[in-house]
Amino acid sequence: MAGMVLPIISSATRSPWFKATRDLTTAYGDHEGRLTPVIFDRPVADEYRVLRTRAGIFDVPERPLEIRGPDAAAFLDYVFTRPVSTMAVDRGRYGLMCHDGGGIACDGVVFRLAKDWFWYVHADRDVFTWLQALKSGYDVDIRDPQAWAIQIQGPTSLEILDACVDGGAPEDFKYYHSRQVTMGGQPVLISRTGWTAELGFEVYNMEPHVDGMALWSHLITAGRPYGMEVLSTYAMNPRRIEAGIMNYGTDMGWDTTPFDLGLGGFVDFDHDFVGRDALQTAQRSPRFTGFTTEARDIKWGSPVLASGKAVGCVKAFELSPTLGMGVGYVLFDTPDAMAANAYTVKGRDGNEHPLTLHALPFFDPDKCIPRSLEVMEFTG
Repeated sequence: MAGMVLPIISSATRSPWFKATRDLTTAYGDHEGRLTPVIFDRPVADEYRVLRTRAGIFDVPERPLEIRGPDAAAFLDYVFTRPVSTMAVDRGRYGLMCHDGGGIACDGVVFRLAKDWFWYVHADRDVFTWLQALKSGYDVDIRDPQAWAIQIQGPTSLEILDACVDGGAPEDFKYYHSRQVTMGGQPVLISRTGWTAELGFEVYNMEPHVDGMALWSHLITAGRPYGMEVLSTYAMNPRRIEAGIMNYGTDMGWDTTPFDLGLGGFVDFDHDFVGRDALQTAQRSPRFTGFTTEARDIKWGSPVLASGKAVGCVKAFELSPTLGMGVGYVLFDTPDAMAANAYTVKGRDGNEHPLTLHALPFFDPDKCIPRSLEVMEFTG
């Protein structure tokens, strides 16, 4: 399959750097209307090793929205379960949106680019309509800036950042900081964020007419001396599960509250927000956790059994090269179901396998790796 150009039958929009990964890709995904190169013609374990020991560059489908105007901060305080008006300019923050019933409408990262100018980078294209429906009474403009994201993740990523930003990396550029800079003379937004919990950063084209292939080539040239390789988005999945990073639409959704998922720390009842009344009376105990197993392959959505009875379902699963076993997420029907003595799950081999619950994340709970406070050597 290597080197083949696959026919693509999809209405999804292609990224500005689509041609850079076309010859590597063996399977694409349509992620909320954006085409993403999911699988390359190489073992995921090999890509994972590059991510953990050097750096990978990823064409990812995140979708930024721009919220701008005199009431932008107040509006977003109402939209998110914790305030964003307290954020400084050039900072980012994880943001949850809930509906009136308390379930999660979307998650993502909100960036403050100026006093009255925000970007919300999210995973659900319906958020634009959702925000438009909520903005009545607020003096805000909500638009799609037609921005796309590139992620560079891995231990050598900050050296690559210094090489690719015109004039060098910004000073004091810490975890969840953002900055408007130029790369190869083109305007971009950079942020110390990512979907891997590795040291890393993201790059967003600030203007739709940015020369995408020139930007990609600029990054490739900067990253080559530091061992950077082009990786598929699927290579992120084992690492994001190890890190306890959830995916909207599979791990969380409209029918799960922040408390169900152990995300109560991102809910602040000291301000008014959509879903506040429902969450005040909601069950506070989580029913979501990680698990480990010796099974080599488990279908997502498989029932988790206790004493032969289904008490939950698998929301995500991958083999962890770091831990040498299968890791995943399980959402239980009730919090009480998490107290059983033993669990099993059926693998794709047709056999029942023991499943052991494990707190999230599986390692690096203080995010020392992405904060550049610790280097965790990978020997797998």
